[in-house]
Amino acid sequence: MTQEKQRIGIYPGTFDPITKGHLHIIKRASRQVDRLVVAVAENSKKTPRFTLAERMEMVRADCANMPEKYCEIDVVSFDKLLVHFAQDMGAACIFRGLRAISDFDYEFQMTGMNFRLAPEIETVFLMAADKWQFVSSSFVKEIHALGGDVAEFVTPATLARLNRA
Repeated sequence: MTQEKQRIGIYPGTFDPITKGHLHIIKRASRQVDRLVVAVAENSKKTPRFTLAERMEMVRADCANMPEKYCEIDVVSFDKLLVHFAQDMGAACIFRGLRAISDFDYEFQMTGMNFRLAPEIETVFLMAADKWQFVSSSFVKEIHALGGDVAEFVTPATLARLNRA
């Protein structure tokens, strides 16, 4: 009996911090593959509020506590071209979340370039649920910094981390 090849997907992001919108995409992506790699980007071009180690801890904790997940979920950092990372991981697809039409232009261009570099890797777009369409890590950080309540948008563990930062 031959063993089927494991289908691996990548869900990349900066996750600064991880939000409930991210977790919703992770849950949905986990239905589509045998193993999901949540890839935390080092991303030196951005100035994250949290260190890479802190972001990894938040993502690991939130993924471990997800009530519904449908496959093995690994949390890994990366600091190279996404398609090269996906190739190194043996991934068949890259999951991208779309919140609003404004995301589409950037994602469309990136998908086209990724296809030119690695045509064997598919990009799968998952639309954010209505509840999470306007939630972003940037908004969460800004609202929190200005004293607003972000408890609805992040898990209690991530909120505690925001409160300590």
